[in-house]
Amino acid sequence: MRKIQLLMLFVLSAIIFQGCKKDVVTSASTTSDQILAATINGTSWIPDDVTATITYDTDAKTKSFNVVGTADLKRVKWTITLSDATATNVNTFPLATYKVDATNRVQMAYFTSAGGVEYDQVGVVESGSGSIIITAIDPTKNLITGTYSMTTKKVNYNQDGSIESIETSQIASGTFTNLPYTFGQSAQ
Repeated sequence: MRKIQLLMLFVLSAIIFQGCKKDVVTSASTTSDQILAATINGTSWIPDDVTATITYDTDAKTKSFNVVGTADLKRVKWTITLSDATATNVNTFPLATYKVDATNRVQMAYFTSAGGVEYDQVGVVESGSGSIIITAIDPTKNLITGTYSMTTKKVNYNQDGSIESIETSQIASGTFTNLPYTFGQSAQ
């Protein structure tokens, strides 16, 4: 009798363990469908409207990677512009880390809306306060992958010109995973 009780306990434990194991696999796969995401001021954010383009300017001999994501009255936007030998007229973009600096080669911004169609920029991303890392690109399928982050800073002034307050917005843990993009040419 004791052996039957132990056998039943073993079988029941195995069934419960298998059920828990399947739940973990299911929940882990549900987060991989986000093509663009971030944490904005501590809150998860996944845009419902995303556009990404790589454009080669034939006159200026520059190539730009542009992304705009919008949801919940918030918008993130960035542009990386290449003007050196890597700015070729082919459907690809160099895998590298691109940082906001004094050259304006990398421009990043965060916007909010009060509910209308207009979005207002929230402060500026200063030199050293933002970066984009491109980790993979598939020019056959037009998909690009990487990470991004930025901190915006808005200085509010008193009437006498002294600083009243400084507001910051933190866009952290940003990812773009198999983000579809279009490739094209332009002339200015």
